[in-house]
Amino acid sequence: MEQRLSGKSKLSYALGAVGKDMVYMLSASYVLYYYQDLLKVNAIAMGVILLIARVFDAFNDPIMGAIVAKTKTRWGKFRPWLLIGTLTNAVVLFLMFAAPPSLDRKTGMVAYAAVFYILWGVTYTMMDIPYWSMIPAFTKGGKERENLTTLARTSAGVGSAIITIATMKVVPWLGRQFAASSAGSQTIEIEGFKWFSLIVAVLFILFIGLTCLNVKEKSTAEMQPATLKQMFKALVQNDQAMTVTVAIVLINCAVYITSNLVIYFFKYDFGTTGWNGAYVLFNTFGGAVQILAMMLLYPLLRKKFSSLQIFYICLGMAIVGYLILLVMAFTFMGSVYVLFIPGFFIMAANGMLTVITTVFLANTVDYGELKNHRRDESVIFSMQTFVVKLASGIAALAASICLSINKLQSGTDFSDEEKVKDFSIGVSQSAKTGLRMTMTVIPIIGLLIAFFWFKKKYILTDRKVEEISEEVRKLHEAEQ
Repeated sequence: MEQRLSGKSKLSYALGAVGKDMVYMLSASYVLYYYQDLLKVNAIAMGVILLIARVFDAFNDPIMGAIVAKTKTRWGKFRPWLLIGTLTNAVVLFLMFAAPPSLDRKTGMVAYAAVFYILWGVTYTMMDIPYWSMIPAFTKGGKERENLTTLARTSAGVGSAIITIATMKVVPWLGRQFAASSAGSQTIEIEGFKWFSLIVAVLFILFIGLTCLNVKEKSTAEMQPATLKQMFKALVQNDQAMTVTVAIVLINCAVYITSNLVIYFFKYDFGTTGWNGAYVLFNTFGGAVQILAMMLLYPLLRKKFSSLQIFYICLGMAIVGYLILLVMAFTFMGSVYVLFIPGFFIMAANGMLTVITTVFLANTVDYGELKNHRRDESVIFSMQTFVVKLASGIAALAASICLSINKLQSGTDFSDEEKVKDFSIGVSQSAKTGLRMTMTVIPIIGLLIAFFWFKKKYILTDRKVEEISEEVRKLHEAEQ
């Protein structure tokens, strides 16, 4: 008989997703801006730091997956690491956005950014892997797994949207409360990021605390400890897991290149004296679309289409959105409301893709068990954490190269916020063109590759997943 989560457990699990993706989105979207544009760290140096941290995670994430699989405590294998990772990551997050301004910009600040960003990745992995590994441990496949995944991903989308919408509205306000009255606009932002990160860190601890308290582990299969060699062998042999992870890298690279550069787009290209307000408005719209797509559009499409068909629909929507944005960038974009058109296609597609790719990855657990005679939830889900962070590192490097080549960085700190100039003045047309092309053409290429890759490699249709789930159920019954 299938064990199901109670409503209280589902709500607590969902709140955990909100908290952890608030933390992730703050880091993924604003670390580059904080250090490069506000603290004046060299753009290429920051890009290299972000990418090196992700390469380090290539070794850290799978090892963490194996550690979780081997863990045996009175509280289970997942919750201890979930709590430890959350507490340490919250502290590191605050320190990462509380860099001492007195540090030397060429050496001290670079070293500080490198140390704390790498520590952030390590501690986030400690929390993220056990969190997602609970999905196949709580479910036996089919609709139950898909519903829990949809709930978690929708909640994660809410967390991301909160950061996307609130950050550049709350940060200046907090900065004005704590900075000196004579401080310039950049000093105010620096101070605001420090206190905003503290608020996010506290909420993160509270939400994950509820998850640990109310979600009881009910693993559907005993996970045998794996050596490092066995673990990598299992991943390589699970061709469907590798297919999904490659697609996740390509899709997230497209999304993160855009998310890293959109603040620069509004500040230096679209820019006016009210660029901040336009940026917040656009993010509010995009965040709302992403959440509604996960909560309403995906379930609606799921009634008529298979998950695989929806995946291809979403890729098409995103490509169309980027093409519209590219055309608008070189014709007419005088109003932020016009940008809502491509924003709808891109953000709606991204919202649904986060749900679908997680479902696909969860399905590969059963597939791998039948093929390799091992059930490696943590090992496979460690790949999800790694590939998402790898994508953010690659995207950050691409964005930093774009910023460096086009020389996009604030050069002045204004003491009177009412007199902040139009930052787009003085930015060359070639720089704007480079920014626009990086934000649109590169993501389109990545999404097209993802489409053809998945079309060729992925075989786990809805019917195939049901068949595999039934075979796994019979296998477990025979072993009992």
